[in-house]
Amino acid sequence: MRRALAALVLVAAAASIPGAAAGRGIELSASPLRVTLRGASATVITVRNPGGRALRVDVSRAEFARSLSGRPRVQPGRRAIAWLRVRPRRLRIAAGAKATLHVSARPPRGAAPGDHLALALLTTRPLGVRRVRLRLQVGVIVVLHVRGRITRRLDARSLTVRHAGTRRVLELLLVNRGNVTERLVTDRLRLVLLRRGRPFATLRPRSRELLPHSAGIAEFAYRGGVRGDVLAQVAVRPAVAGPRRRFRLRL
Repeated sequence: MRRALAALVLVAAAASIPGAAAGRGIELSASPLRVTLRGASATVITVRNPGGRALRVDVSRAEFARSLSGRPRVQPGRRAIAWLRVRPRRLRIAAGAKATLHVSARPPRGAAPGDHLALALLTTRPLGVRRVRLRLQVGVIVVLHVRGRITRRLDARSLTVRHAGTRRVLELLLVNRGNVTERLVTDRLRLVLLRRGRPFATLRPRSRELLPHSAGIAEFAYRGGVRGDVLAQVAVRPAVAGPRRRFRLRL
């Protein structure tokens, strides 16, 4: 009877061990896990097999995206990956050995300026094993940056409150209308809470990134004792184009 393959997907930002995936004696790592190619350029990725079995690694390309919560995912499409070349398309790596993957990009004339995201996917299969019940897949994020006019614009769409135990989590829906990736780190984005026109708390989000032309949720935890109606003001530093937004909400 034919047995279905069990797939375990560990893309770069979600891997439990940075740069590595493991299961049932099969191990695979890649370094670096994120590369940036500017215009027509090339780089190399080192792929290691720290396990005890020889591996065949199939190499493919895919579009890269993130969910509203920031979880990485493979997205159908061939827009950015049409510019990406990854060689060789198949690697054979002995136990404890390593191999080199060559990655290059050549954006076409007229390509839109800014960041375009893709994945180099490495999928393992142990050599000499007929029935494979587990495959491991590691994704290397490739940022294809096209030179030209850079647009930076963040729009704040909505703000809601979610209760999580003793905390209240403020979820800010943002849309990146710009053409480069925005990193929403703690010193970049903040939420100022005001009551009767006076600020009483400044909240900073969990770090995440927002890809161009995508939406995402930034989370802010509030542990204070204020209850009732408040005003929340979104502040971004350095400032980017887009309306300054204030939201009224009930804590």
